[in-house]
Amino acid sequence: MKWSIRVGRLFGIPLFIHVTFFLFLAWIGAMSWRHGNGMQDALENIVFICTLFGCVVLHELGHALTARRYGIPTRDITLLPIGGVARLDRMPDDPRQELWVALAGPAVNVVIAVALFFVHSVSSLSSLGDTGIESLVRGSFLSRVMAVNIFLVLFNMLPAFPMDGGRVLRALLATRLEYTRATHIAAVVGQSMALLFGLGGLLPGGNPMLLFIALFVWIGAAQESGMTQMRYSLAGIPVSRAMVTEFHTLKPGDTLADAVELTLKGTQRDFPVVDGEHVVGVLRQSDMLASLSRQGAQVRVTDVMHTDFEIVQASEMLDAAFHRLNARRCSTAPVAFQGRLVGLLTTDNVGEFLAIQGALGRPRRIV
Repeated sequence: MKWSIRVGRLFGIPLFIHVTFFLFLAWIGAMSWRHGNGMQDALENIVFICTLFGCVVLHELGHALTARRYGIPTRDITLLPIGGVARLDRMPDDPRQELWVALAGPAVNVVIAVALFFVHSVSSLSSLGDTGIESLVRGSFLSRVMAVNIFLVLFNMLPAFPMDGGRVLRALLATRLEYTRATHIAAVVGQSMALLFGLGGLLPGGNPMLLFIALFVWIGAAQESGMTQMRYSLAGIPVSRAMVTEFHTLKPGDTLADAVELTLKGTQRDFPVVDGEHVVGVLRQSDMLASLSRQGAQVRVTDVMHTDFEIVQASEMLDAAFHRLNARRCSTAPVAFQGRLVGLLTTDNVGEFLAIQGALGRPRRIV
């Protein structure tokens, strides 16, 4: 993710913190200083937020390590001001495995809350008294952390994408229904909840934060449904049916001026760089434009091209190849057949392929 700083590895998984998280901490500190008792309040609240996000990291590790048991790696974990994101390479195909992966995160928060409750009780750090949750939230530091973990469990188990509860609902439905149908139902349930959240935020005296949650849930449900529909629409179709077969290549000795000339002649955005019969890199349009503004048009393409790129096989299934492109966040991959470059697979062309399939009435429907 852009603007993220790598801070280490946990169980072999890279851990990143987005720069906005540090801005969030600074804002918390400033607000605490302004409305509290100076430096002490500011430091206490910053430590509390950092502890809270430590629990979020453990939550994401729960997902990642459970997925690892099923042979699914996690690319990284990123902390954002709104929470954490564990980028699994893919979701399990078996609904029962997806169920355990989805439940693993909230289960970690349950364990943390129970452990803190035990420490709270044994050491008598504070008492819940008769005022219930209000006393808990306003109590000791550990009591507040315990309360937040309970909230994380309840919030994440809401049956709405992209929360864990949405995936739990989808997994349970998928044990009885087709996966795309289960996803559609779970997405509809999630968007219905989003409408309720939005209504609650718009009512007099309502919390405006509910509007943000409603938007978050609505978009998450729509994206999950769309990605699942695309995945199953592409399943069983070889890359050779959707690849671009008319394309230009560059040589290692070419310059960006040559790439600009080819770009202006047609609609191709990214160019494979070929040395003999071997693809040695891919020149992306975004990198070309950035280098043109910094270094000019006489820079060699080998100084700008990406050497860490995906090569897909013409016989490979389109859904798997497209997933690899998304995971790499690249829009173009060279396609090979028996070691020879025979085409390009681009996200734009896959979209056009799906549009044509839809116009012909051939996509697999989810309702």
